Amino acid sequence: MLECGRIGAIMANKIQSVKGTREFYPEQMALRNFIYEKARAASRAFGYQEYDGPFIEPIDLYAAKSGEELVKKQSFTFEDRGGDLVTLRPELTPSLARMIAAKQNELTYPVRWWSFGPFWRYEQPQKGRAREFFQWNVDMLGVDSPEADAELIAVGATFLRSVGLSPELARIYVNNRRLMDSEFDNLEIPPETRLVVSNLVDRRSKMEPAKWDAYALELGLTQKQLDGLKDVLGNFDLWKKNDELTRLFAALEALGVAEYVKFDPNIVRGLLYYTGTVFEAFDTTGSLRRAIFGGGRYDNLLADVGGNPLSGVGFAMGDVVSGIILQERGLVPEFEPSPAQVLVTVFDEKLWMQSFALAAELRQAGLNVMVSPEPAKLPKQFKFADKMKMKVALVLGPDEMEKGLVVVKNLLNGEQVQVKREAALDVIRRIL
Repeated sequence: MLECGRIGAIMANKIQSVKGTREFYPEQMALRNFIYEKARAASRAFGYQEYDGPFIEPIDLYAAKSGEELVKKQSFTFEDRGGDLVTLRPELTPSLARMIAAKQNELTYPVRWWSFGPFWRYEQPQKGRAREFFQWNVDMLGVDSPEADAELIAVGATFLRSVGLSPELARIYVNNRRLMDSEFDNLEIPPETRLVVSNLVDRRSKMEPAKWDAYALELGLTQKQLDGLKDVLGNFDLWKKNDELTRLFAALEALGVAEYVKFDPNIVRGLLYYTGTVFEAFDTTGSLRRAIFGGGRYDNLLADVGGNPLSGVGFAMGDVVSGIILQERGLVPEFEPSPAQVLVTVFDEKLWMQSFALAAELRQAGLNVMVSPEPAKLPKQFKFADKMKMKVALVLGPDEMEKGLVVVKNLLNGEQVQVKREAALDVIRRIL
């Protein structure tokens, strides 16, 4: 018997996973695939083409476009064997820009592209955030219109609907950069302080009203500006003053997703990066403060990678937040332990290859079929099939082989029939 000290030493020597990374056991992999399949279906429903970029990029690609914080604090950066600084990709937009610029004159516009792949950011792991995550990216390039913005929002709403997140469970909130700039102009808030004001607005829901007011004054707002700002943030009909948003909501109505969308002047995250409409989707319960997805309209996508100016609209959705919400809502499909619903048992070693041959026949007919890995008592093999939630088990014993028969056992109700081998496929399909 191992001594406690030796057991502790063995446990201590086990290699742990890298902090913030994720291990996808079959059940977690099924959730990831469910999100991917729904994202793929929503993208394809609107005619978007799937693409992807490199998982490793030169750090210079992000230095120009994404800002110092992403490059220096949030990227997994290292020197390759050739001495070049490279990074695991923290986002896809810079790669997209480079790819579009490389073939800008060869592409057919508008470009409608989508992708779902892994990304890495060196952040503090917490609920809803990991250092390694999968992200759905959707973009339309070459069109500058509120109707194009509406289509992207409709793609996102289609995903929400397809996974069971009704408008009562999830909502997409929209705002507009030009509208807010106009309101800031009216309040005489200078352009150089608008980032500070945007951060102030973003913190409003996280602070007590009196403390938020005091903080606003500390930042340099006058009482008149603060009162005016609060009026703006409380005006949910403000969108009617903006032609872009008026057209946007008309298009959303025609697209059949208006029930998912609401104007909210408090949506300011990314407002300085985007140039027009911005939007974010949230779980309405607020159990997670992180957005399900977010995006908006941007201009000059290609300016930093040598291309000609090109406007676009897009959004991104990580699988961590969406996965948590789907699990908490009970919207994840029941896990199927095995993709095979049929088990061919192995009666004994003499008939082992015959079981393999029967399984091969059924696979050629389009069924997913597993063969017991070794001879064992039939009850043990049936028990295994039950644990794997299979629906059918086949028995091919000496008597069946001699007469050209096979036993088909319905694992859902325990009934079994002995049929001719060539008729087994029809019987199985009736059970499935």
